[in-house]
Amino acid sequence: MTVQADKRALGFHPDALREKYRIERDKRLRADGSRQYQALEGELAHFIDDPYTPRIERQPVADHVDVVVVGGGFGGLLLGARLRDLGYDDIRLVEQGGDFGGTWYWNRYPGAACDTEAYIYLPLLEETGYMPSEKYVKAPEILEHCRRIARHYRLYDGALLQTRVSGVTWREETGLWTVETDRGDVFTARYVCMTAGAMQKPKLPGVPGIESYRGHTFHTTRWDYGYTGGDSNGRLDGLADKSVAIVGTGATAVQAVPHLGASAGHLYVVQRTPSAVNARDNRPTDPAWFASLRHGWQRERMDNFSTFVAGGDAETDLVNDGWTAIYRLRTLSGGVLDELDDFAKMEEIRARVVDIVRDPATAEGLKPWYRALCKRPCFNDEYLETFNRPNVTLLDTDGRGIERVTPTGIVVNGTEYDVDCLVFASGFQVGAPFASRLGYDVVGRGGRKLSEKFSTGISTLYGMQTSGFPNFFIVALNQVGVSSNFAHVLDVQSRHVSQVIHEVDRRGARAVDVVVADEEAWVQTVFESSRANLEFLESCTPGYYNNEGQPNATISRRNGAYGPGIVAFDHLISAWRAEGSWQGLTFEPTGNG
Repeated sequence: MTVQADKRALGFHPDALREKYRIERDKRLRADGSRQYQALEGELAHFIDDPYTPRIERQPVADHVDVVVVGGGFGGLLLGARLRDLGYDDIRLVEQGGDFGGTWYWNRYPGAACDTEAYIYLPLLEETGYMPSEKYVKAPEILEHCRRIARHYRLYDGALLQTRVSGVTWREETGLWTVETDRGDVFTARYVCMTAGAMQKPKLPGVPGIESYRGHTFHTTRWDYGYTGGDSNGRLDGLADKSVAIVGTGATAVQAVPHLGASAGHLYVVQRTPSAVNARDNRPTDPAWFASLRHGWQRERMDNFSTFVAGGDAETDLVNDGWTAIYRLRTLSGGVLDELDDFAKMEEIRARVVDIVRDPATAEGLKPWYRALCKRPCFNDEYLETFNRPNVTLLDTDGRGIERVTPTGIVVNGTEYDVDCLVFASGFQVGAPFASRLGYDVVGRGGRKLSEKFSTGISTLYGMQTSGFPNFFIVALNQVGVSSNFAHVLDVQSRHVSQVIHEVDRRGARAVDVVVADEEAWVQTVFESSRANLEFLESCTPGYYNNEGQPNATISRRNGAYGPGIVAFDHLISAWRAEGSWQGLTFEPTGNG
């Protein structure tokens, strides 16, 4: 029975909670919003050096490929796989990391693991014949699965690793794209598929003094095991006599803190806003169960999970985890998470803090005061327990964040703490403009830059094509249906993009472009479908979900998601393709120009 069904047994005061949420939100609002963070450039550029793969020198490439895919994370791997399935051999993936994996190439910090069930999160399990070892697999297994996909689909062939794209330009006279890179490569491609990973470029808090720090420091996306010792399983014996501070308490820190706390001489956890941390309940995969799954099981399971996420109804909850426990309340409340049910769920999470953390003041500091989906939920069975260790100190900044960095440590709440090692778990640039997020620009017809076209808001047809940029495809989270399982979103997009490319070639066309009127109609559809979500985000505590408390009423809705979610979006674009008229696209005959 939900709280909505029996409001007499609340056990809390709704008006008091609303006021508490408002107070906690307001104290975290800043005039600079997302500008409070700084990019890793100039004196801070060393934070993004690759500590995992030595640089391999090579000669610049100057040739032609049929399809270039920019990015070697899940999005790029899925695009490569779907194109291979359709018979495309001349594919090149360009990836800045030393191997495939994207986020999972960089995220090697101790404790790193997926927080979405591996059976729906790891792409192409059926196609590669792989069984995840447990319900929530750890980072090394995810990285190895990325390599497995690349090997299975021959994506290493012709790939350019350790390579950053620096420019993409359309040549009308040839009907080809010219791609340039930081390794001196200049090659052409008929099609360009750009994957714009939501969690790609790390960021640092914009506090003074970071460049002056004389101790050891790194970002969690570039974990320095040479200094800490150990590996992704922990045992960081290099920290045994060290004082360490980790800045940030989001999903990354929730996984890394237990290992830091178990190994460091002393650990300071610097917190601005506590995460909502529920039980994880991980367990090994049952081989007999896995063997019993019938063909098509992974897509069915993904659809089932994302149906709950979108507030839809399904007879059976196949995944049945902490995510769906939250979203099932939306289903019971008719698609919108009822405020009182939301309050009750967060009361449970705050009660869990009190049950686990022995020191009352620390427990109070770790309580999250916001609605359940204002920030990404976390699931971990060791994080809260770590604060019971005598060598672990929570530095709760009451929403203000770290004040400054000194040559020997950090200043928090007016007190300086000397530390030997400073670890930034400060996340990624999320919601930044395309050009700054990617590190390059795309020049389409008439010399128009993608950054210019998108400067007042993203404009696409189904999130993946935009007028004036023929034979160009975007795989990102803007203007498409979403799910908390990002892999599902990328899977739907990779199927769509590969089918559009295949249709261009089936017709013998030179290029495909977008009809402006249909593009504008889709933008309006997205805009109208995101109204309720914007109103909710405006009430939330600042974070990357709501542009640090400053969701622009126009830009946020325009650049946001298709409200009904990824399952409805998949049905919509699948029906659009099946209908056969390809409404909204223009297929240009060979010789046009």
